[in-house]
Amino acid sequence: MTKIVLIEDNHEMRENIEEMLALADYQVLSAENGKIGLELVKKELPDLIICDIMMPELDGYGVLYYLSKVPETRAIPFIFLSAKTERTDLRKGMNLGADDYITKPFEEMELLEAIESRLKKRQRFEAIMDIEDKWKGFQNAVCDLTGLDDLKDNAHIKSFGKREDIYFEGDTPKWLFYVKEGHVRNYKVTRESKEFDTGLYGAGDFFGYIDLLSQGKYNEFAVAIEGAKLALISKDDFEKLILSNKDVSINFIKLLAGDILEKENELVSLAYNTVRKRVANALSKLYLKYKEGLAERVEVTVTRDELASMVGTATESVIRILSEFKKDEYIKTKGSLIVILDYPSLRDYRY
Repeated sequence: MTKIVLIEDNHEMRENIEEMLALADYQVLSAENGKIGLELVKKELPDLIICDIMMPELDGYGVLYYLSKVPETRAIPFIFLSAKTERTDLRKGMNLGADDYITKPFEEMELLEAIESRLKKRQRFEAIMDIEDKWKGFQNAVCDLTGLDDLKDNAHIKSFGKREDIYFEGDTPKWLFYVKEGHVRNYKVTRESKEFDTGLYGAGDFFGYIDLLSQGKYNEFAVAIEGAKLALISKDDFEKLILSNKDVSINFIKLLAGDILEKENELVSLAYNTVRKRVANALSKLYLKYKEGLAERVEVTVTRDELASMVGTATESVIRILSEFKKDEYIKTKGSLIVILDYPSLRDYRY
């Protein structure tokens, strides 16, 4: 049963909402002020929180602020209830990370629809995170397949310098690429000559196989970011292995399917997420690609233009948002170097 924590200081209002939610088949735990509610959320880790703003002990803004600092609670959907209708109050709540804002008095269906919407959004987020975890694990499994493992270890090794092109859109595919060191990005160029990233690869990743298997031309560009050492597996050798090794062929089919899922998630992000959320997603993706071992702080070398092409927005917007993330101590910057300090906050960033 879905668990909801309700924090509301008005006794009559609290009882009415409890009854409403119980009839809708939700498990409801309630608190009469922000301080008690904060401890209740930490203890119960509910699926959603409904919280009044004006309360004794600790107001709703304070509850949301403290919960946003705790890894276990920062991603729980949060709905504000308030008689306040000023735009500044709404903006303050959203800036702190609230998912919705219901103004009193409200209709029963208004609150229930808001709850259902936020729970569905949470489920989609968790599904995407699960796909990303499985996707990374699957990539690692593909790399260790018998035959392919030998092929990449005996392949031609070539080093590329910083920002050096690996292939161009329209070139004829000749190689399957395996990243041994460094990082590579794929991008397309729009009619307005703007770049838009379509892929990011780090050590242990394959790329270039979609165009290789489709028997067409490259439909995007590939460039080394800070430089990269790549294993180049010839098209002939790769095709022979695909035809002779069932495990390799099946797993590359799954790899292609994973690519499609990843692209679908990115399209959803572009369509529905704010620019801030997309920048946070891009930094999270870079963190995972650059992370080595158990290190919590990760240094990423990427220009503001490159980050803008990952996000699909103007460079000026990226610069402004990075400045805000720096104030929040999610990152530090020095030239093109970005040090990611708080990956969980970026990963779970909402607005």
